[in-house]
This record gives sequence, structure tokens and C-alpha cells, in this order.
Amino acid sequence: MEGEFLYSRHAERMAQEALADTRVVVVNGARQVGKSTLAKLIVERSAGARELYLDDPAVRSAAETDPSAFVRHDGLLLIDEIQRVPELLLSIKREVDRDTRPGRFLLTGSARLLGLRDLPDALPGRTETIELWPLSQGEIDSAPDGFVDALFQQDGQVTVGPSGLTKPDYVARALRGGYPEAVRRDPGRRRARFFDSYVTDLITRDVRQISDIERPAEMRRLLSVVAARMGTLAVVQSMANDVSLPRMTLTRYLDLLELVFVIKRVPAWSSNLTTRAISTPKLFVTDSGLGGRLIGLSEERAKDPTALVGPLLENFVIGEVARQLTWAEEPVQLFHYRDRDKVEVDIVLEHASGSVIGIEVKAAETVRRDDFRGLRHLGDRLGDRFLAGIVLYAGEQQLSFGERFSALPISALWALDPHD
Repeated sequence: MEGEFLYSRHAERMAQEALADTRVVVVNGARQVGKSTLAKLIVERSAGARELYLDDPAVRSAAETDPSAFVRHDGLLLIDEIQRVPELLLSIKREVDRDTRPGRFLLTGSARLLGLRDLPDALPGRTETIELWPLSQGEIDSAPDGFVDALFQQDGQVTVGPSGLTKPDYVARALRGGYPEAVRRDPGRRRARFFDSYVTDLITRDVRQISDIERPAEMRRLLSVVAARMGTLAVVQSMANDVSLPRMTLTRYLDLLELVFVIKRVPAWSSNLTTRAISTPKLFVTDSGLGGRLIGLSEERAKDPTALVGPLLENFVIGEVARQLTWAEEPVQLFHYRDRDKVEVDIVLEHASGSVIGIEVKAAETVRRDDFRGLRHLGDRLGDRFLAGIVLYAGEQQLSFGERFSALPISALWALDPHD
């Protein structure tokens, strides 16, 4: 493989649509997910467009010296890594207020713009933000990636054919992750070197661009602790004890890691009908390959019965669902559920209409009736609001477990097409 152009990104269509009616479009995401590549591709297809890269010291100096002149341009102007000179946003605001045509600016950033310290007014009403995640399985395989839309458009009653994938195949996909450079490399030492360098660059560059961290080594250790706890409740005090950090410092470090798109919190779901729900969020690593490397997991080590394969695959599935929510046509939010009796559901998808679909993730190649315990609990309490309960598992066949309940191969995530 020669480059990221080989991967067709869902975000490209979304960005092109946004530029047709919005003055400023922001492509936001972690380092090395392909933001610059995507933005450059859009610019190359736009007549009269210009591109400026703030990683270049000379370009950055020009931006800091005369921001108003820097942003003045008649056509589409790409400014890459805008978080390096956030003062430019005030000049961009003045420029798009003076000339209100759509498609004026395409900005990329490696940190959530609204979370940057000392950030000026962030162009309210003038922008659309598109989150670019590491590659999804559908983007890697040129598959539909329509699981979430298909579920809600068909009231949870979807049908998928047999999968040719087994548990080791899913583990290999999870450990590969979705950073284009990691996907291109062979599994083993070369891919591991990519992940190790990624963590170093993340802490020494991305995090330090937006905040002073007193002890970078503790940030690295925290990343490993988060990875070891992926898919579990984010109990801050317990994590603080693990890394010997004050609670306030740990909370700030977690916020920074979320700000640079390395981790994501999944909020707890609750309803008036389920008053015993607890409100602690779950943490997952946005790229399962990075998470696997942080805990020292490899395809060979994953064969050990004690290896953390279950949490890895749960993290992998949550990541694929979260990616799809950035381009899904249906207005759906992602939650998890756990009550004080420790009844859990890994993923709760709630539609804006109030309807709910619950999903459990199982690393096994077989499914038992007891695997639906949490889903049935949720279904009993929600009644008609509950459309379906699904167990995604490492087996090959779709199986029915009664009305509204079924088991699907994990590959249904990228195989389903809502337009079929």
C-alpha cells in the first residue's frame, strides 16, 4: 500500500457537503488519522484553493506576525493544525463575517478546538466540525459500515449472512487498529514501533501544546492504566491510587487525553424507568491497536486463556460503533448501562425518538441464553421503547434468542448496509 489515498473516508463526503453551505469546516481528530491527507485531497479538487501548514516554522511565524493578512484569500483556504496558532480564529471570524460565502475555510486540528486553553470565540454559528477517527473496518475493507443506521431503520430486526471470521481474526483486527500507518505495517515489531513512537509524540508534542504537564512519565503510565482498564467504569480515585497521582491531577490528565482523541468517555445511561442506574462513565481507548500495545498484547499472547481478550474486543466494538455515529444518518447517542445490582449492558444506543437498542459484546465463539440477561432486564423495564437486544460475538452465524433478541457476528458492524 502506498498511501492513505487508498482508503475512502466517510468524512470526505461529509466535509464536501458541509463546504457547500458552511463558511468554516473543521476536521478534528487525533494525530496520524489522516486529517491532512483528507484535507489535501479536498483542496486538490477545489479550483483556486490554497493550503497552509502550521507545522512549518516559517508559515507559523507568518501566521503569528500578521494573522489578518494570513487568512485573506478569495477561494477555499486550508489551514492545517490550527491549534498551533489559535489566535487565527479571531481573524477567520472577521473574514467570514465580511464575506459570508460558504466554503471559505477548511481547518484541521489534533485537539478539540473548544477545549483549547485561552481559545478565543470559536466561531459560533459559522462552523461545522467533522470528527475524523482512525480507520473503521469498513473503510479498510471497502464495506458499508452501516450497522447503526440499519438497526434503527429496521427496528433492530436486521439480517446478516454467515461470517467467515473467527475469534483469532477479530483479535488480529483489534490489535491492528485503524491508524493508516499501523494498518500498512506488518504485525509484530514494525507495528509495535509505530505505536511506541505514537505515544512518545503524543505526550511530548500534542499534550504539551495545550497544557503544561509536570511529569510526562506519569502521563505515559496513566495511558497504560487506562488501557488495562478499558471497558470498565472510570472510577477516578481508584485510578489515582494506581498511578500515585492526586485525584485532581489525574482528572486533568484524563481530560487532556480525551482532548487529543486518545481516550473517550462513554456516559452512563439512565431513565426514569430505571432509577437504580449508576452514573459513572466508562473509558475506552479510541484505537484498539494502541490499547493492545499499551497492555503488551499480541496475537500470540492473546491465545493465553488469561489474556485480556474480552476487554480488547469490547473496546474494538465500541470504537467501531462510535466511528459510525460520526456519519450515521439517524440521530443516535452512545451510552453504557449498569445498575446497583451490577446488571450491565455494554452499549446502549438511544435514538432521538426515545427508542433504545442494547448491545452486549462477547469474545466467545458461542452464545448462551444467560448472555442476554442484562439486555432482557433493560427490555423489561423499557417496554415498547426497547427495539432490540443484540449480542455481538466471535462466531459465524446469526442466531435468534426470542422476539427482539438475537446474536450477530461482530462483522455485522461493517457488513450491514441500511440502503439494501
